Amino acid sequence: MNPYQGYLYAYPHKTAYRRLDPRPLLSDVWAKERQDALFGYVHLPFCEMRCGFCNLFTRANPPDEQVSAYLSQLRRQARAVRESLDHDAVFARLAIGGGTPTYLTAPELEDLFGIVGETFGTGLPLSVETSPATATPDRLAVLAAHGTTRISMGVQSFLDSEAHAAGRPQRLPEVHAALRSIRDARIPVLNIDLIYGIDGQTEQTWQHSLDEALRWDPEELYLYPLYVRPLTGLGRRAHAREDWDRQRLGLYRQAVDVLTAAGYEQHSMRQFRRAGAPEPDGPDYCCQDDGMVGLGCGARSYTTELHYSFDYAVAVSEVRAVIDDYLSRDEDDFRYAEIGFHLDEIEQRRRWLLKSLLRADGVDPVAYRDRFGTSHVHDFAQLGELVERGWLNDDRTVLTADGLAHSDAVGPWLVSGPVREAMGTWVPR
Repeated sequence: MNPYQGYLYAYPHKTAYRRLDPRPLLSDVWAKERQDALFGYVHLPFCEMRCGFCNLFTRANPPDEQVSAYLSQLRRQARAVRESLDHDAVFARLAIGGGTPTYLTAPELEDLFGIVGETFGTGLPLSVETSPATATPDRLAVLAAHGTTRISMGVQSFLDSEAHAAGRPQRLPEVHAALRSIRDARIPVLNIDLIYGIDGQTEQTWQHSLDEALRWDPEELYLYPLYVRPLTGLGRRAHAREDWDRQRLGLYRQAVDVLTAAGYEQHSMRQFRRAGAPEPDGPDYCCQDDGMVGLGCGARSYTTELHYSFDYAVAVSEVRAVIDDYLSRDEDDFRYAEIGFHLDEIEQRRRWLLKSLLRADGVDPVAYRDRFGTSHVHDFAQLGELVERGWLNDDRTVLTADGLAHSDAVGPWLVSGPVREAMGTWVPR
């Protein structure tokens, strides 16, 4: 089985979403949901550049007036969405992503945090994404002043030649300056993203990036295998190397050994966390059971039975069209869910399984039975095939080391037929 079929970071993927007719009111969508431990997410679809590997919903270098208009519209959406929830709804975690939220200027970030505070509350664990070019002291000061507890920066490689090969025109002095500024801002958790499988990368150059990252003593590291996806910069340059899978798998295993020896604990195929790093101090949140409320035109939201968002696109012209559509809407329009996917009980069980199995600590069989009244082993007999491959332990709760390494095969393999069909009929745009 090909080890690199796709990153299943959410289930189902947005390419399985379809237009909802009729559009349900958000107040009805959330009426029967527990709202005592929600995740709040805000999406900023702007960056200073579009990396060659990126298929995220983002626009590079938008006009200043569009950024201002977006913040104004975000406030309108936030007001409509908050009024659709219970007045005593409680948020347990917050995140601001994109795009690159710190593309905003320091005054614009102040405006953004005003929206976040009014909608979700303050004093909660808060993660913000940044980039080497935008992690400037003035912006970081705003993040720190508003209680940011985690900042994540995509470095990808500590060699300019490799960063450029991945379609990321950054310079190493800029990376080091950004990391120094982040540490000076005293934000409790620093995460550094790295990519393996870049053209020209070797065990030696990968070791160099790992060593350079460890010099900053980050609380977290996320390691991503490079993917070449349609409509991205690298997607126009087909990857033809027959041994690419073998190379990526070797670099992954090298990193596991290096980070384990350095005192990091592996939480998933991608996430490594330093032993003793600060833990979020706030209400418990469980992504398998608790809902998420998203703001912004690229954000998804989910309840037990419905996942919803705005339209999804990758191509530059299509992304701009979706942003323009978002900016043209009346506030009342934000009281409805427009594009989404209804999860029946079978899909709810599958999502719960996937969100658990792809973590290093695996499935909690008691929690699964408490939630659904059945055994995950009974509901998903195909897990036996993973046991036979040596990828899953005998009681079918935890992936083996080899299974964790093949997470990007296991996840897509467990996608249901209906979701797979919906994703297959989505037209890239």
